[in-house]
Amino acid sequence: MKIYIDADACPVVSIAEKVAAKFQIPVTLLCDTNHILQSDYSDVIVVDAGADAVDYKLISLCTKDDVVITQDYGVAAMALGKGAAAIHQSGKWYTNNNIDQMLMTRHLNKKARRASHKNHVKGPKKRTAEDDKMFEESFEKLLTQISHTGSID
Repeated sequence: MKIYIDADACPVVSIAEKVAAKFQIPVTLLCDTNHILQSDYSDVIVVDAGADAVDYKLISLCTKDDVVITQDYGVAAMALGKGAAAIHQSGKWYTNNNIDQMLMTRHLNKKARRASHKNHVKGPKKRTAEDDKMFEESFEKLLTQISHTGSID
């Protein structure tokens, strides 16, 4: 098992590394040339700054039984399709039972924004220590479940 993090602007990299180290699971951070990262724990892969370049590289690397951390529902869906587990930076697990609804909601929201001509969307609320705690607990629970049962479903 390996952990792959869609690390461009990901606020939970250090938390994920801490939890992964506890489980002795290797981590790979993927970023583009606009967000070059360094890590004492993880391998770092830097790809060209192209539309979805990090996403495609991550999906090309992940395999069955790996874990992907991403806020991108499309990346999560592709990871699930390969038999990997996926988790959002909020701590929400992506599963085969919820990903279709998440993708449909994203599609409908995008369609509504286009129809209203309001393309500028307010960003997410400021991240709190409670958000970090929720992610850490959820991620640790995910890894524990996978290590005991081999899956999250």
